[in-house]
Amino acid sequence: MFLSKVHIPWQQAKNPYQFHQALWRLFPGYEDAERDFLFRVEQIQTGVGASVLLQSAIKPEGSEQSPLLLVQREFALNIPDGQRLRFRLRANPIKTIKDSSKGTVEKKGKTFTKTVRVPLLHEEQQQAWLARKLQDFAQLETLIVQPEPVTYFRKTKEGRSGKIQTVLFDGIMTVTDSTQFESQVVQGIGPAKAFGCGLLSIAKV
Repeated sequence: MFLSKVHIPWQQAKNPYQFHQALWRLFPGYEDAERDFLFRVEQIQTGVGASVLLQSAIKPEGSEQSPLLLVQREFALNIPDGQRLRFRLRANPIKTIKDSSKGTVEKKGKTFTKTVRVPLLHEEQQQAWLARKLQDFAQLETLIVQPEPVTYFRKTKEGRSGKIQTVLFDGIMTVTDSTQFESQVVQGIGPAKAFGCGLLSIAKV
């Protein structure tokens, strides 16, 4: 695994959907592969660009067209059961509900009402969402939830716009299943990974 600090120039950072596209340029030759990197925007400055933390299975490679690689290191997790960890996670807590206005869908001969994702806006809902996501491999000890502004984006190729509601979780957890924990660190937590959600940053306590 590799952890890198990256600078995305302003021209590639005006629209949150561009972050993901810009970071792909650090992995030449893998354009058709499934994404195996996670990222989190640490800071964005109008006219300058975005500072990004990038976790990847493949070593990123800078080029003239890619974002700028500032710092890079390789690491292994090696987290034992019972290890206490300080963590940070930007996530998009949501729930899925049925929406009859969207119509129905046929599956295996049965008719189902289509569903939509809606954000969880209350802190206690967001805390419960995270606890469910971690329950198979870690136990929460402390948790601080920081609300964030709504992120608006536009997918130019698809000609549509959207928004997501993220929150920043900081806290301390104890690992209860190191195998599952390491798998989730690699895969990321929750949806909206193309918008910089899901990267679980950890440090031993």
